[in-house]
Amino acid sequence: MTRAQRLRKRLFDLALAVLLLPLIAPAFLVTLAAVMLLDGRPWFYRGERMKSPTESFCIWKFRTMRPDPADHGVSGGHKACRITPLGRILRRCRADELPQIWNILRGDMSFVGPRPPLPEVVARFPDLYARVLRVPPGLTGLATVHFHAREARIMALCHDPAQARMTYDRRCVPIKARLDLIYQRHLSLRLDLVLIWRTMREVFG
Repeated sequence: MTRAQRLRKRLFDLALAVLLLPLIAPAFLVTLAAVMLLDGRPWFYRGERMKSPTESFCIWKFRTMRPDPADHGVSGGHKACRITPLGRILRRCRADELPQIWNILRGDMSFVGPRPPLPEVVARFPDLYARVLRVPPGLTGLATVHFHAREARIMALCHDPAQARMTYDRRCVPIKARLDLIYQRHLSLRLDLVLIWRTMREVFG
């Protein structure tokens, strides 16, 4: 990704964020109120993610699971019992990701790009993510649009952390990375708009 492409992408993200804030703010407040009333504290989930092969950031989401101090690693079926009833609804419509508008405004993420990976996943595949993270991670992307639902079905079959890690590494990482690299090769404002539209259509559909 060239410096000019990165600058254009950043300006696009800022402009779109400013345009969407009046629409996002009411949804954010309604979701926050629901989490406060139904699930209680903590209202937000904060997790470490990578925005480059060597640089991490704190991603923000509305909390959808009961807290567990020992929680770590990718999510699979072994964590499903911790998802709250409200959390299932928020995940289904992706409202849990509304706080990531803050990450976009800060420059940690873009609207479109590879989903930000866990540090441990990047550590297991350093050469692969050195290529994938040449573009900023995103709220949505080609891999999200085409593989998100299938990934959820695959990971739901995992019964413990070890199985979740092995399944994710073998069945999810290669496909997601391949789609993310295809996105890189065809990077353009038009493609970003198409992927944003596809994501919105899926959420509201």
